[in-house]
Amino acid sequence: MQENGTEVTAAGIARLAGVGRAAVSNWRRRHADFPRPVGGTETSPSFALAEVEEWLRAQGKLAEVPLRERVWQQVAGHPQGPVTALVHTGCALLLLHDRPTVWLELTAGSDERLADLLPGPLDQVLTPHFGALRKRAVATPDAAQLRSSAALLRAAGDLAAELGARKAYEFLLGRHLDANPRQYTLTPSGLAALMADLAGPAGKVLDPACGTGALLRAAAALQDTGGTAGTGEQQLYGQDSAPELAALSALRLALHTRAAVRTAAADTLREDAYGSLRADAVLCHPPFNERNWGHDELAYDPRWEYGFPARTESELAWVQHALARLRDGGTAVLLMPPAAASRRSGRRIRADLLRRGALRAVIALPPGAAAPHNLPLHLWVLRRPAATGRPAHPEVLLADTAGYAADGRGALDWPALRTAVLDAWRPFDRTGTAPEQPGVSRCVPVIELLDDDVDLAPARHLPPPAAGGGAERLGDVRDRLGETLRLARRLT
Repeated sequence: MQENGTEVTAAGIARLAGVGRAAVSNWRRRHADFPRPVGGTETSPSFALAEVEEWLRAQGKLAEVPLRERVWQQVAGHPQGPVTALVHTGCALLLLHDRPTVWLELTAGSDERLADLLPGPLDQVLTPHFGALRKRAVATPDAAQLRSSAALLRAAGDLAAELGARKAYEFLLGRHLDANPRQYTLTPSGLAALMADLAGPAGKVLDPACGTGALLRAAAALQDTGGTAGTGEQQLYGQDSAPELAALSALRLALHTRAAVRTAAADTLREDAYGSLRADAVLCHPPFNERNWGHDELAYDPRWEYGFPARTESELAWVQHALARLRDGGTAVLLMPPAAASRRSGRRIRADLLRRGALRAVIALPPGAAAPHNLPLHLWVLRRPAATGRPAHPEVLLADTAGYAADGRGALDWPALRTAVLDAWRPFDRTGTAPEQPGVSRCVPVIELLDDDVDLAPARHLPPPAAGGGAERLGDVRDRLGETLRLARRLT
């Protein structure tokens, strides 16, 4: 049933046969027996995958469909949509990963038997990972829902035997994200790793706008490299307003870490799912420039400890939400648009964040670090002040990594950028101060920032880089000059 129900576009046919789309258009015109469209639109028709494979083989244009491509086409052409297909596949791969013998027993029979028997074992695996059904974002699919996915799940199991369950799911999810670039706002892996590094290893981690789980995955990887791999001590909490993202994020995390995973599908600012949580770290890539974030409904919300955000300052609402969900001394790292550092409508909140020692660093990233790629986005590092009085934080670290900009989207040198940022942050984090690096970083007294504008843009407060790269390069200049003089003597 699934084979006949799976549809493929002309672009998918081209990938199957290893040709361009123009070749597929020629086949449709020249061959009367080419499969007829079964769906889609007049300008973008879709075809039955089984019929296409049969025709390609008969024409000698396809010896065998690559397993990865077969499984992906089944996901993309799933009757209930690719997101449902990915959720079902993630559940099955999690069962295969945790209980491989149970999976082998279930797949020994027909597709109908697999669909009928699968819900029980799935629930036994999903509940320990995600908690009680009424509280989790990943519901156990029933037999009726699974009947349209049975062939896909069997093929995904074969792909997992080849790649492993984690890599198989990462491949399928990655293909879906690549195929829908305008539908999702992604956090690049290099940026996610840097944000996790700034927060440091943490037991309880929250991402209140978790998307596809990149930040929580980076936090789990950092915890694992810190020597706690496999202990199950870490707890990852995510929330997203899109139910499909909350589910996909939960499954992705469960396949990559043994930490306890909890995700919720709801609008974070309006319907906070973790009101009593006190996390060790909060990582967040919030939506930018939102006007409809709940300004009218949330005027008296207790989270606004540093001031009620203006309608145009949704990012400062996310900042205060992150601080409200931290334990005393916990760290939050948020990706922010550069305008949030200087807009006049947010200066009172910025001033209070500085006075109370909550804002510890503002780091300007080069353009291309994340969408929108034309803007030099900022990282804000915050720490929740202790309840027993105001901490003594007379300085704030301001850093600008514009010198690490690269041509082309996604071409940043993330290892070098990460080293530069952490070399400035770690000494400051330990001692509250750090040596000045002209053009790169400087510890600025809080009192210097508390003027009429409270402008936190790093470039405004950093001294220009020294000509020629600074005193440390004088030795190199001297050596090159000596070599030039010696060469000149030989030539004359």
